[in-house]
Amino acid sequence: MSVILETPRLILRPPQADERADWYSFSADAEAQRYIGGAKDPVMAWRSMALISGGWMVNGYSMFSVIEKATGRWIGRLGPWEPEGWPGHEVGWALVRDTWGKGYATEGATAAIDWAFDNLGWDEVIHCIDPANTPSQAVARRLGSRILRRGKLPEPFNLELDLWGQSRAEWRARRQG
Repeated sequence: MSVILETPRLILRPPQADERADWYSFSADAEAQRYIGGAKDPVMAWRSMALISGGWMVNGYSMFSVIEKATGRWIGRLGPWEPEGWPGHEVGWALVRDTWGKGYATEGATAAIDWAFDNLGWDEVIHCIDPANTPSQAVARRLGSRILRRGKLPEPFNLELDLWGQSRAEWRARRQG
């Protein structure tokens, strides 16, 4: 499947093999990985990239690679995510540190949520956010999301998190208003 989404500053597309070094560098950054499983060595980073890439084959969707239009640089991953046992239809985000605070997560997640509601038929979108992760909470708020409930990630994560989100009707009303 070849899905490409564009926003004013970003290109969102399925991961490509030539991004491997970027994924490895991003995955090794302990601060960038703080709330998503911690820093990973190249072996685990490869597995993460392969898992996300495989989601496109198995589910017909998965997280996108995020490309900064101005530079052509890979700057992270974001988008729809629902591996087996996940607590709901998630749109998540994780970007390289030097892009934090530029609004890219909100911009990319907005396009991904629109796409998920329009093309995947989801009735609700969630964001699994650690209660200590205030920057991601701020992104969720900018998206119009709120805490819906507590949820638990499946093994090997086995974490209890806040599930932020909203319904398709809430999202569409907000986007039209």
